[in-house]
Amino acid sequence: MPAKESQYLKSLLLSHPLREQLVRRIFDSWQLPPESRGLDLGCGPGLYTMMLAEMLGHSAHITGLDANGEFLAQARWLAGQTGMTNRVAFEESHARRLPFGDKSFDWAFSMDCLGSIPEDPVVLLSELARVVKPGGLIAVMIWSSQVLLPGYPLLEAKLNATAAGIAPYSLTMKPERHIMCGLDWFAQSGLQPARAQTFVQDVCAPLRPEIKTALIDLFSMRWGNPEAELSPIDWRDYQRLCSAESPDLILDTPNYYAFFTYSTFQGRVHL
Repeated sequence: MPAKESQYLKSLLLSHPLREQLVRRIFDSWQLPPESRGLDLGCGPGLYTMMLAEMLGHSAHITGLDANGEFLAQARWLAGQTGMTNRVAFEESHARRLPFGDKSFDWAFSMDCLGSIPEDPVVLLSELARVVKPGGLIAVMIWSSQVLLPGYPLLEAKLNATAAGIAPYSLTMKPERHIMCGLDWFAQSGLQPARAQTFVQDVCAPLRPEIKTALIDLFSMRWGNPEAELSPIDWRDYQRLCSAESPDLILDTPNYYAFFTYSTFQGRVHL
């Protein structure tokens, strides 16, 4: 696996303890039918595919789809380790043309995928609508904001304005491709009634070791190595506050508090 993809897979696994509680709350809010069949588009290592299968009962079956074979290998291994192989399946395919017949699933969702990949989200939503039964839910969720450096709002604003900080968005991207235009994507795809909601996860000291590790990795995942885009003073502060080896690591602040959000967009296939 290329180094970049290997690091991304590592980050997905490390971030699971940080995101797990919030993602479970979002899934609960969807009120998906027990024992149903669903599709997870862009499933990565399959952590949330398996979470949904566990939540929906022993007769539920969730298919995870991803274009990255290495991610799917990890997902299949995890399914074997957790005894979920009869309740989940993982297939390799691109999202533009799903390898399923019409009305194959009761519902479909996609996490951190639509809006993050080059394909037109309206086209992808229309393809999801093809494989979901009439009346079935289609939902998209994506990381939408964070406040991770309490006491340093200007530094965090500058980090969020770097190329890595605004990714996958860029100066050349059309405004309508921004994830916060998701309601319009759903309307154009005929998925009604289109709804949006943002969920917040608080992070408070004292931090469990796995949460602290996830946050240190998140600093790098969100902001990368922005030295060329920061002033020397800001770069030094970034290293001082966000490096695991720093004696001033902000996560060691006795009353550290942060939060992050996921925004969701959903609609139903026309009856």
